[in-house]
Amino acid sequence: MLYERWRKISSELRNEFALHNFADGQRWTFGELFDAGEKLKNDAANTVFPRGHAPEFIFLLLAAWREDKLACPLEAGQLPPPIPAPPKNCVHLKSTSATGGAARFVAFTAEQLVADAENIVASMGLRADWPNLGVISLVHSYGFSNLVLPLLLHGIPLILVSAPLPEIVRRAAATEKNLTLPAVPAMWRAWHEAQAIPQNVRLAISAGAPLPLHLEQEVFKSCGLKIHNFLGSSECGGIAYDATDSPRADAACAGAPMQNVNLSLNTDGCLTVQSRAVAETYWPDKLNSLGGGIFQTGDLAEFQAGQIFLRGRLGDQINVAGRKISPEAIERMLLAHPQVRECLVFGAPSREAERTEIIVAVVAGNVAERTLKQFLLEKIPAWQVPREWRFVESLPTNARGKISRAEWRRNFTAGTRG
Repeated sequence: MLYERWRKISSELRNEFALHNFADGQRWTFGELFDAGEKLKNDAANTVFPRGHAPEFIFLLLAAWREDKLACPLEAGQLPPPIPAPPKNCVHLKSTSATGGAARFVAFTAEQLVADAENIVASMGLRADWPNLGVISLVHSYGFSNLVLPLLLHGIPLILVSAPLPEIVRRAAATEKNLTLPAVPAMWRAWHEAQAIPQNVRLAISAGAPLPLHLEQEVFKSCGLKIHNFLGSSECGGIAYDATDSPRADAACAGAPMQNVNLSLNTDGCLTVQSRAVAETYWPDKLNSLGGGIFQTGDLAEFQAGQIFLRGRLGDQINVAGRKISPEAIERMLLAHPQVRECLVFGAPSREAERTEIIVAVVAGNVAERTLKQFLLEKIPAWQVPREWRFVESLPTNARGKISRAEWRRNFTAGTRG
């Protein structure tokens, strides 16, 4: 199914621009890309492991589609993990982001990948005359769904950029008249601070982490560019998208449901996703939260006027003497301070048994603890203000561009006990 669709796209657009590898200047039309994919042969293994951020990733994927083999994208240098053969109808494995713990694989059928691409192209309005500038990883679910699948299944051209450094992005953007630029908040912040956001970006997208409201507003004010917030998951592809033309007024707003995606809340108030793009199963360990076209998230949410508002994660809630608070709620308040670049909030065991947990805040920014405490006291009850503070130059992300709350919590707990 996937290769047949690719064959049709490459035939219809044979002489049109398809792929540009900015690092070495190589360019392919759709016809040339098809021919390159035809030449590549995989070994006898039943699973193909496309790696890295280069044209070879796409060539290997096309060969896997042509040879009816399972594709499992990996980071550059990552060794192939032992994977039991998934259900026969599955053609693709994604690794979850593992921000909350151990990673697991998610198995997809061809129909589910096709549905995800259709939902993204339709909801975001991706256009062939606005090529994607590829700075996000092809390996990760966000890049695979927003860059690779639109290229191969919908004819949306792709410019591959080796690194998201401001000067590289600026020079790569100059090769086309109009662009779509999917990125993560840290990239948008770096480009904004360097005054390097390309003027020819027509569609700006941010996903992978919460987009700070003040950053969205500052970019709109300085560049006239609206950054569209996108909520997705490895298990189900796109969930919600902010298609409005002006900055959001509430950082908790994730946008409206993606086209062809039905959203509801379970009895715990967590978001339930139902669509043809929902994965087949976790693999090799199945869970009841995924399957049958339904993905049960752990995201607490509310619906207001057709928009989804995220209220934190059920498992991340902090218990302070029996009162519950979402760390994301405190993070949104901190990010509203103009001198806070990044922050992370989590709960840690309290030495005072009656408190259960204490609230810990890790902040990147040139601001004093007492200033932030007073800032928060004007907005939230005193019991929600962090008791422990750590100030850092930056909050490092994992290979997928995410900050691991679980890892910070483990390190903090180990340090206080040592």
